[in-house]
Amino acid sequence: MMLQSKCYLCDGEQFSLRHTGVRDNPDINVMECENCGLVFLSSFNHINDEYYEESSMLGGAIDLRKYRNNSLNDDQRRFNMMKDSIINKKILDFGCGGGGFLKLAEQIAASVHGVELDNTIRRTLNDIDGIQTMRSIDDVTEKYDVISLFHVLEHLSDPGAILNRLKENITKNGKLIIEVPSANDALLQLYESESFADFTYWSCHLFLFTPETLSKLALNSGYRVQYVKQVQRYPLSNHLHWLSKELPGGHQIWDFMNTPDLHHAYEKQLASIGMCDTLVACLMPQNCS
Repeated sequence: MMLQSKCYLCDGEQFSLRHTGVRDNPDINVMECENCGLVFLSSFNHINDEYYEESSMLGGAIDLRKYRNNSLNDDQRRFNMMKDSIINKKILDFGCGGGGFLKLAEQIAASVHGVELDNTIRRTLNDIDGIQTMRSIDDVTEKYDVISLFHVLEHLSDPGAILNRLKENITKNGKLIIEVPSANDALLQLYESESFADFTYWSCHLFLFTPETLSKLALNSGYRVQYVKQVQRYPLSNHLHWLSKELPGGHQIWDFMNTPDLHHAYEKQLASIGMCDTLVACLMPQNCS
């Protein structure tokens, strides 16, 4: 197995071991660059396009209604966050999954398109749902006012190359919206939950970012950073369940705790110390005014 010898962001060669093994491969470790703080897997050898093209294992069929129901909260949150900026705009969702965000966005956007490697999902979106969905960035020829990448960047072995390529498809004054898991998730860095670490580190997440490393990646790729925000996807009930039961699913099992006021207060406190589970960034190409 070929191991990473240099940091992707800063070319540093001094790494610390963050976690031994990932949940689906004990031979891959989670490393952290001692210079810039980038978190990454010790090897990327297992990742290629074919890995994701058939990754859904759906037997050639998919029920979009059920598929989208699993991502409904995230899709609605993203739509609410972006709706004022996508009215009458052209939207591209890179790595669109089941297209739930695009289905909401098409109500107010000028047009919505997707990019999705998974063959089953892509065929369904094109043939049944009517959302034009392309296989890869090489098929993207138009320019868009807003391009989103929701939990995509951490799966890419060369995220800077994709960000560079997407600049060709952003209109003047257009924006790139990126959402990624945070390397400083409170369950990892504050509560130090070993059971959560064993669960959350996996072979598909090649990188984990902090606000600093995400900003550095953006700058290296020719973007200006408008903002990097802290967002908490999972509520307090989920965290308490991890800490007491050492198991996932607490937000469903203990859903009596999931009130908007409590979640907002918990998110605000975690954001104040930079330990939410998710980062959302808004980028603009450096040559845009």
